[in-house]
Amino acid sequence: MKKFWIFVFAMIVSFIPGIIGVFFTPHGASNIWYNALAKSVLTPAGWVFSVAWTLLYILLGIALYIVIINKKNRIDKTGAYWLFVGQMILNALWSIIFFGAHMPALALLVLLALIVESVFLARSFHRVNHAAGYLVWPYIVWMCFATYLNATIMFLN
Repeated sequence: MKKFWIFVFAMIVSFIPGIIGVFFTPHGASNIWYNALAKSVLTPAGWVFSVAWTLLYILLGIALYIVIINKKNRIDKTGAYWLFVGQMILNALWSIIFFGAHMPALALLVLLALIVESVFLARSFHRVNHAAGYLVWPYIVWMCFATYLNATIMFLN
């Protein structure tokens, strides 16, 4: 039963940036600023973002769960936990800066930092458990795509 609650905890924690982001993310025609921006032809429909982020947060939650329940020394996992927290903060910060403050250039810098942070996170998780490290890579790939989308918006507007 303890592992179940650890899993629930890991899932809740992994979704925190998404929960924060919902308060800043445009919904349909409700965000005049975002809808008026010139965007890449590769910008997916809004529902794709919802599905992608849900899957990515689930993968991050599973990775965190694997690290938490791993029998490695707690000291070995401390750095991984801090990297996870840093990644969560940067993830939430991006939504606040891009959608809330309408600052695509600064948001792009946050994304670049987030990619670097996430690579270190994947490596740190990998040292604890290989599968946990691999589960972070789809997130990194999506961050690279998000960087492209963000940069396109910055340069076109």
